[in-house]
Amino acid sequence: MVEVGRHARGVVFTLRGDLDFDSVVQLREAGDEELAGGPEAGPLVADCSALSFCDSSGIGELVRLHQQLASHGRAFRLARVPDRVVRLFALTGLDQLFPPYDDVTQALSAGPGRRDTRTGGHVRALPSRGPNT
Repeated sequence: MVEVGRHARGVVFTLRGDLDFDSVVQLREAGDEELAGGPEAGPLVADCSALSFCDSSGIGELVRLHQQLASHGRAFRLARVPDRVVRLFALTGLDQLFPPYDDVTQALSAGPGRRDTRTGGHVRALPSRGPNT
């Protein structure tokens, strides 16, 4: 489920439950509606605190939404991402595209650069994997 909230600094999508093949259409519709609403100032932040699961369909939709917002000059940020989803993003390399913010306020207030509040402001690099790992 996706709940949309408007704030002075941007828009917050609260993601609840599973983001999978069956539910990803809700995120797509909310994103399309947001983009069709005209120029909006500020970032779009996905509050993931109530997200219990994300599969490849969910990842694909997050990437699509990021690309669409970027083409309109808007930032897309993730906040309060559960550890299990952070691990998924690290495994897929998406932590480079979606550095997590500790809370929605930080994500809404952040400047134009990408920043990971868990690593002192720097996007984490994936650990290198040797041939034996």
